[in-house]
Parts: sequence; structure tokens; C-alpha cells
Amino acid sequence: MICELEHKIFTIEDTESEGLALALFQFQYSHNPVYQQYVRLLDIDPLTVNSITEIPFLPIDFFKTHRIITTSFQPGAIFESSGTTQTTPSRHFVKELSLYKISFQKAFENFYGPLQDWCILGLLPGYLERQNSSLVLMVHDLIINSQHPQSGFYLYEHEKLFGSLQQLEKQKQKTILIGVSFALLDFAEKYPQPLQHTIVMETGGMKGRREEMTRSQLHECLKGAWGLPTIHSEYGMTELLSQAYSREDGIFESPPWMKVMLREEDDPLMIKNNGRGLINVIDMANVYSCSFIATDDIGLVHPNGSFEVLGRRDHSDLRGCSLMA
Repeated sequence: MICELEHKIFTIEDTESEGLALALFQFQYSHNPVYQQYVRLLDIDPLTVNSITEIPFLPIDFFKTHRIITTSFQPGAIFESSGTTQTTPSRHFVKELSLYKISFQKAFENFYGPLQDWCILGLLPGYLERQNSSLVLMVHDLIINSQHPQSGFYLYEHEKLFGSLQQLEKQKQKTILIGVSFALLDFAEKYPQPLQHTIVMETGGMKGRREEMTRSQLHECLKGAWGLPTIHSEYGMTELLSQAYSREDGIFESPPWMKVMLREEDDPLMIKNNGRGLINVIDMANVYSCSFIATDDIGLVHPNGSFEVLGRRDHSDLRGCSLMA
């Protein structure tokens, strides 16, 4: 059954998404010991689960304390979350990197068109300086597959990055500068310049380097420095194999195999499709881990399925894409 599910994930139609999610739930309940025990402790009979609003979502903190795997395998990679030195990192055991690569490549092209049309510039200090970052692997793969000679990472080489952007702007080359928030702010303060052919995409995160600010405040600073009408954002996390993207105003859209829902804070089993609440993510690419993750992010989901990240639940760890919220 699982080979059939894998083939369906990235060609899924809206009318098929609920059926595929339910099939993944049954597969993961049967072959993921931690998830199975969690569902049983909730006293839920998997045979009675007939809607995605009835699927139990695994609290994201389980990735810090348990090995969340579906079926038995030797991992092709182990991703670890970023965060502060006082927090325990999450660990995501990935069976096949090829599944992750298909997911982020297809998601990127779903929102931005053919990868080879772009020059990809990465400004990710803090991530580049540690191992096992899923974000670094993703951006590295996008850089390689863009096949543009100027695509590449920049650690703290702001002057070199400034020169590259000037050349690319003169060439009218479509460019994406993807960076962690504090690094983008540092670069913007030193090298303001008009950007007409460049998209700036922030991944969140001050990582203790600068004073925290809201996403809208960050975007205003970056737009002012570079004369941009909008700042784009990426929403992903160590525990997922899929990403959502915002092209304007912090409103995110998901690829077809990823769905964001909500739960009530005082009743985690009360799931709804839109409104305000704590974010639950269905990530169908997460076949061999858990596709149903209850995050600690507070969100607003619109009737069309797009969503906003409003902040973090009290006492939850600040990390990665949520350090800024």
C-alpha cells in the first residue's frame, strides 16, 4: 500500500486529499509505535476515524523525546531543530532524502515556476554553522539545481553579496535571496539598494542576535532598505518535509500535499478548518515519520486554506521559523 501512497502524494487533487490523509493515518497507526500508543492513550478507535477532523495530531514535543518513525529503517538523514542553548532540539529521522527533495522542489516550482529560471542566494548564518539543518540542505539543493553560476551561499560576506546583487540586477536576472531574519537586517542596514528583479524571502529567526520584532515590523524594515513592494516568507520546520510560502503580507499558502488546520487550546481534539487557534499540520510527504503534527504556533486560517502565523503558545520553545513571532 505504501508505494501506492507515495506515488499519489505529489500528484494529488483536492478531491483526493482527505482520502489520502485517512489512508496515511491508518498506515502510520499500524506501523508507528509511538503514534499508535498516543492514539490508544486518547482512547480513539482508528476504525472510527472517517474524517480529517477526527485524526489525532501528535504534539510536536514528542520529536524531542521519542524516535518518531513509521516502519523500521536506517535513516538516510537525521534533521535537528535550531533553537536556544537552553532548549532540547527536535530530531527527525528521515528514511529517504529523495522524498524530501521531491517535496521541496515541487513546492518551490508550484509557487515560483521553473527553478532554472532563478539565481538562488542563501544568507543563512547560524544554520550554516551547524550540522543537520533541513533548511540548509533545501537551499543547497535549490542552489545546485538552479544551475546559475552565481547561485550560492554567503556566510558573513556582505560586500561580496552586495556586488553579486548589483550584477544580477544589471542583468535583470530573476533572483531569490533567502535568509534568516537577523542576517537580512544586518545586510539591509549596511547595503541598502533598489532591487527590481530580486525577491527577498525570510525564514524567520533572530537567534538571540538582535531584538525580537514582529514579522510585519521586519518586513517594513527590509522593504524600506531595498525599495520592495513585498517580502516573501517560508514556513517550514524540522519535523516536516514540506514548506508553505507567503508572497505577500505574511499570508501563507501550502502545496496540495500539505494542509494547515487548527485546534482549540483547551481541547486539542477539537479540530477545525478555519478561524483562529493552534496550528495543526498535515504533511503527506512525511510518510515515514508522522504526517499529523500539532505545533505550538498560534495561527489564523482563512476559508480558502491560506493562513497566518500570529505567535507562539506561552511556555513553548522559541526556535527556527518561530523565533521572530
